[in-house]
Amino acid sequence: MPTTLSSSHLPGLDLVHRGKVRDVYALSADELLIVASDRLSAFDVVLPDPIPGKGEMLTQMSNFWFAKTRHLLRNHLLERRLADVLPAGVDLALYARRSVICKRLKPIPFEAIARGYLIGSGWKDYQATGQLCGIALPASLRQAEQLPEPIFTPSTKAAPGQHDENIDFDSVVNQVGSALAGQVRDATLAIYRFAAEYAATRGILIADTKLEFGTDADGTLHVMDEMLTPDSSRFWPTDEYRVGISPPSYDKQYVRDYLETLDWNKQAPGPRVPAQVIEATARKYAEAVHRLTGQRVE
Repeated sequence: MPTTLSSSHLPGLDLVHRGKVRDVYALSADELLIVASDRLSAFDVVLPDPIPGKGEMLTQMSNFWFAKTRHLLRNHLLERRLADVLPAGVDLALYARRSVICKRLKPIPFEAIARGYLIGSGWKDYQATGQLCGIALPASLRQAEQLPEPIFTPSTKAAPGQHDENIDFDSVVNQVGSALAGQVRDATLAIYRFAAEYAATRGILIADTKLEFGTDADGTLHVMDEMLTPDSSRFWPTDEYRVGISPPSYDKQYVRDYLETLDWNKQAPGPRVPAQVIEATARKYAEAVHRLTGQRVE
């Protein structure tokens, strides 16, 4: 059975960052411990109710994809035993399936997003401008329609309480230079195409995904943080996909759809989430894990 952890507590370790979902601890100048909590964020706001087992499912799915895409790009994972780094007295079972030991990298300062279908903020931008992140798209595309080819649509990394904003490729070049920007774009699209092709054999369409990258001391690019999870991607069941609607999904879109029915301005604090929505979301995450990785989650 999965564990539940709203916030980690590891006395003696230096907490570097507590994000919307992950808590990051320094192990050394070169190594980090990342713990995926069960916190849920939507519209860049952390909601007050956790999803039990979510952090474990995110970590196991990320680790599956890191292993499966190793031939495309290096990733941040290190092969060290968690038991060797946890403080004395900490329950190993609580952290075992939700924690990774990884390289300490210099983060690329933007979100790397690949889109294969027109949905979410991309659909809203297209309706307003006919473009997405400066990329002109064919006229008369419908909601959730597959794009002629996957596109790279970066966004800002917003400060806590703020919202990410879509940016064009030139803005990325201005931040990190043309060579690194091109590397990130090419890696994002290569990983997305590979994952989308695999997922299709498992009955899932990956509408889009957000990736994080960093560089090591030698400037070598790595993919890091999380990878192709229900928190960072839209997973649609192939047999329920329809153009013209927001298709049902194996991700936190279920929570987003519920929140859209509320009179909430999408600013902190977030509203409470009913138990039935939490339970249904947990089931959707578990189904995505099972379909894509073969692992069963109770």
